[in-house]
This record gives sequence, structure tokens and C-alpha cells, in this order.
Amino acid sequence: MPKLAVNGGPKVLPDGIQVAWPRADVADEEAVLKVLRSGKWWRGGTIDDQAASECGCFERDFAAYQDAPYGLAVSNGTVALELALRSAGVKRDDEVVVPALSFVVTASAVLPLCAVPVFADCDAETYQVDPEAVEKAITPRTSCICIVHFGGYSADLDRIVPIAEKHGLPLVEDAAHAHGSQWRGKGLGSYGEFGTFSFQQFKALTCGEGGIVLAKSREGWERAYSFHNLGRRESAGLYDFYGMASNYRMTDLQGALLNSQFARMKELVPRKMAAAERLGRRLAEIGGLSPLPRDERITRRGYYYYLAKYDPRAFKDLPREAFLDAVRAEGVAQIGHAYGKAVNRYPLFQEMDVPPEHENARYRDIPCPRAERIIREELVSLHHVALMAGDETIDRIAEAVDKVKDNVDELLQAGR
Repeated sequence: MPKLAVNGGPKVLPDGIQVAWPRADVADEEAVLKVLRSGKWWRGGTIDDQAASECGCFERDFAAYQDAPYGLAVSNGTVALELALRSAGVKRDDEVVVPALSFVVTASAVLPLCAVPVFADCDAETYQVDPEAVEKAITPRTSCICIVHFGGYSADLDRIVPIAEKHGLPLVEDAAHAHGSQWRGKGLGSYGEFGTFSFQQFKALTCGEGGIVLAKSREGWERAYSFHNLGRRESAGLYDFYGMASNYRMTDLQGALLNSQFARMKELVPRKMAAAERLGRRLAEIGGLSPLPRDERITRRGYYYYLAKYDPRAFKDLPREAFLDAVRAEGVAQIGHAYGKAVNRYPLFQEMDVPPEHENARYRDIPCPRAERIIREELVSLHHVALMAGDETIDRIAEAVDKVKDNVDELLQAGR
């Protein structure tokens, strides 16, 4: 009689993890209806109108929460990153250092600027971009460093910020996973010249689609504003246009929903941190699946992914994919490995013809071995929604891992 659900046995979580996402309540409905009934669905108009809009209010509140002086709401997180790079001065044939372990957009956002991404490998322990690899990737053609806070766990800003300053390069923080995260008590997205966040459907703060650019300086914010609003300047007339740009504005319907959802997000951050601590303690007792190391400099962590390291030796060399299949079968549908490949290994880059003068961008010839191995064999991710399920469910997630470990012979005998 099989014990594991993947082989027909009973599930640890027969009904799965019952947490709806995104969440909406009466407050969300009222916020959106207020704008709907107002007849003013965009954030445009005079300077005062824009400041008083739902988008204007959200920009100020979210930027303050992340300790940044300025914020600009835009249509999605991809656009936010592209605008940040453009506002940082990236131009044709420039090189931008980007991490190999991330979502593809961190690198592909460089391409519309006719610039060239150069990949930096990740740290084997934290899964964040390796500062030493970042510095090695810098050439005279480099115009910007773009880092990611993968899973909401901060990259090592104590080392990366000085590297950017040493080489006179602007730093852009892709914080799409890091809503609420802090480094040394200061919000992520506020250390670089620009920081960007995504509000896509599955993010920790969402309005379906949307994003924000945080800026360290007024001048940087003004450049981003003009790029996102058809070349306008906030201080000039509605029909005065000063440069080539497009329309990446967020609607006020989205702004209203973000204001409502933001209040909930701030309450969820400490709850998810506590759940992650509980899960980490249980996994430490079981062995074989280890969360990322504790770093006291990360003073608050807003989870998008709970990231862990799979050790096949603790599971009698069971491949990670077989382990994940078995845990999912126990009712933990939210477990996986984040992304399919290291970004440098996607066909987009493997098939790209890069001019020979960009020696660090020979994607077919220059691997990022740590990132490639980690995402192929080692990385385990749990979506942040699972951390909202309550203590009993957190314990059941750990129980599912323990059950697979105790019955690993059953999987090996089945040839999984």
C-alpha cells in the first residue's frame, strides 16, 4: 500500500492550501467605485490634479514606506524597469550589468534601449547577484548596474553600492519581489538612483498589472515622468512636449485599488515573516531543505518567494524534480523552482548576435555556472500566498516534506 500521494497514498493536505489570491473586500470595491463614479479615471490634468489623484497619493505613500524621496506609478513592472534604465542614462551600445538568476525582464528591459545586458553570476549561498561577479563584468562600455532582490531577500548592498560608486555608475534596483523589504532599516529600492516594483497579479501588492519607479533625486524623477507621459514635463502645459517618449501612465482606477490593497499589504508583511520563521524551524528539524541564511542586515523581508536549498544527499540522491512532484502531490501546489532557466540560457540570448566589441556578452560562450546549477538542481521556491495560510498549514507543509523524506525509498523503487 503506497504511503506517498504521488503513488496513490493519502495527502497531507487533502484540500490543498486554501488561500485566495488576490484578495478583495468591500474596501477595495468602494475605492474603485469612488473613482468610477467620479468620471475621472486617469491621473492627468494640472499638477494639483495629479498630486491629488489616487495615483499621486499612492506614489507618495509607497515611496515613503520604502524610504525613497520620489515615486512614479506606471502601467507595469517591465515598463518601470525600462524607464529607470532610460532615466539612468542608458543608451545605444551601452552595457548594463544584470543578474543571471532572475526573471527574464531584468535583462530584456535593456534591449529596447538598444543596449547590451552583461550577466553576473549569483552567490551560491544567498542566490543573490555576486558582488565580485558584478565588478568583473564592468567594462568601459558599462553605463549602469541593475540588481535584483530575488524572492524579497536583499542583495548585498554593503558591497554593491560601493562598487557602483567606485566606478561612477548608477545603480538600479529591480525590487519586483521585495515589497516591504529593508536593508539596515531602510527600504529596498531606495539605495540606487532608481528602484522599481511590479504590481502584477501574483505580486505581494497587486492591481492586476502596474508598477512604480522610485527615484533618489528630483531630477531623476522628472526624467522618468517625461518618458512615461509622452515627453511632457510636470511643470509645463498639457500640450508642451519636450522629447521622444511614450505613454506608460497608470489609470486612477488602478491607483485606487493599490491604495486599498497597500493597507492590507503592510499588515501581511510581518505575518509572512513570522510564518517563514516557523517554517524554517520545522525544516531545520527535518533536514535536507534549508532556507536562505539569516542575514541580520535584512531588517524586514517582504516575501514573494520563500527560497530554500534542496540537498539531494538527504533524500538518497532523489532528483529535485521528483522531490517537488511528490510534495506537490501532498497538496502543496505552490512549491516549485521559481523560473525555468538562468536568464542567460534563454533562447532570446543564446541565439542573439552581439557585436564582437561586447566581449562580456558572448552568451553562448560565457556561462554563469552557479546560477545555472542552482536553478537546474537546487533551488526550491514557495509562493508567498502559502505563507498566509496560518500556522497549522505551515506545519502541514513541513509535514509533507518530512513525509517525502521518510518514504523516499518508495519513490526510488518506483523509478521517479
